[in-house]
Amino acid sequence: MAAEDKINAERRRVGLCLDCQYSRRVDSSRGSTFYRCGLSDTDPSFPKYPRLPILQCPGYAPKS
Repeated sequence: MAAEDKINAERRRVGLCLDCQYSRRVDSSRGSTFYRCGLSDTDPSFPKYPRLPILQCPGYAPKS
């Protein structure tokens, strides 16, 4: 699989969190990957580990 195909597959699986400045990728020791929402630290309406893919989010801010 080409690099661009891998990125597109990840984008379909993860959604907006892939490019959000508040999102952090967390790789577990068991080989799983999670995306943690940094907005959850200050706003309880955002889940710490949202169910993916995220297609709409009021807190989404693209990485610069």
